[in-house]
Amino acid sequence: MALGEIDHLVVSSATLTEGVACIEDLLGVPMAGGGEHPLMGTHNALLSLGPSAYLEVIAINPDAPAPSRARWFDLDYFTGPARLTNWALRVPDLHEALHRAPDGMGDAIALERGDYAWDMAIPQDGRLPFSGCAPGLLSWKGRQPAPNLPDHGLRLAALEITHPEAEALSVALAPLIADGRISVHTGTPGLTAWLDTANGLVKLP
Repeated sequence: MALGEIDHLVVSSATLTEGVACIEDLLGVPMAGGGEHPLMGTHNALLSLGPSAYLEVIAINPDAPAPSRARWFDLDYFTGPARLTNWALRVPDLHEALHRAPDGMGDAIALERGDYAWDMAIPQDGRLPFSGCAPGLLSWKGRQPAPNLPDHGLRLAALEITHPEAEALSVALAPLIADGRISVHTGTPGLTAWLDTANGLVKLP
């Protein structure tokens, strides 16, 4: 089975306005696209990282009804400044990928936003394995956001993952993705992404 590819980076924020301002100030380019996720009670804005990947700022939508389940990416418990909290992996067959993935990745749920439709594995409690360092798995149904976003020349240069159980995380990721931009190190759980910009490498908050 074909391995997955990095689909997008997830920057969580207390409010969408705050998160968008943080990224636009950092990178000096406008975010575009995005919309609402009624099932999750969230909304987002997007930024191209090339023809096959993007950055997402996501926050609880204060105008949406509270969902009947935990929100994805542990947003129900998010506090503090906008920052990189998660990443998503695009796979050809979500159900097949879940058989190869570590326990706790979640159940496949059908989602829609505007013209986009996809299946995504979402844990019941909204918390991905390895303290959120494991990726959210998804499979698009046709149209994808990345090719339709304005391309400002930003590219993902590196994604550094730290976790106390780095070896176990590396083993868990091996059947799902092979990407030289990803490195896994022992340390406090967290993600660090470096973007290649016109002004050199920039670290996401």
